[in-house]
Amino acid sequence: MDLGLRDRVALVTGGSKGIGAGIAAALAAEGAKVAIAARTRETVEETAERIGASGFAFDSGDLDAIPALIDDVTSALGPVDIYVANTGGPPMGPDPLGFTREQWEAAHRTLVVSPMAFLERLLPGMRERGWGRVLAVSSSSVREPIPAIQLSNAHRPGLLAAFKILARQAAADGVTLNSILAGRIATERATGGTREGAQAAEAAAREQVPAQRLGTVEEFAAPAVFLCSERASYITGTTLLVDGGLTVSI
Repeated sequence: MDLGLRDRVALVTGGSKGIGAGIAAALAAEGAKVAIAARTRETVEETAERIGASGFAFDSGDLDAIPALIDDVTSALGPVDIYVANTGGPPMGPDPLGFTREQWEAAHRTLVVSPMAFLERLLPGMRERGWGRVLAVSSSSVREPIPAIQLSNAHRPGLLAAFKILARQAAADGVTLNSILAGRIATERATGGTREGAQAAEAAAREQVPAQRLGTVEEFAAPAVFLCSERASYITGTTLLVDGGLTVSI
């Protein structure tokens, strides 16, 4: 199936590893001109070279750096058609009241304020050109809160609500805004980045996930890219779970 992504300009934040890199690679494979942005220049450049993208150093917590990043991507590749709002998860912890005020503020800035600041600059152009795709990479915790990730529990649903309003406003202009919710995907965050952690995560998935395994980054990236495609033009304001059947709620 031709997804209609050839020569579309895509910007993927948090694109140097894990889910972000997987989505970026899948977009590039479809012929999109992909920009990936992440905090560490060396890492983002290495990933960009490997997947055939352009790399840009960017800290999602630095709101003042957003205009310059968008200008740099536009100068290098053209106006942004696809924006994938992906950020690493905030700190985890067993005590839901055990986070500092600074951690709460940082989570709000990266998970809510930063994507909205991107859209303030990107959405008007998409609507004027009559085509655009916006995708938030989120978590199944927006459906069923997870005790260890209280900062995500509190902030990610807010972005989805904001997307719902914007989706209704932009639908007639050919722009869609959707969210994709990750369950247990085999990333460094899920496994702790160690062999032992990966084995423990796989063992837990066999017991707790109906699919009896962790999902792969590629399995998550495939539906994400579809939501960014021409073929998904009538899907907007919605969320898609990719969780192997883990989430129980309707």
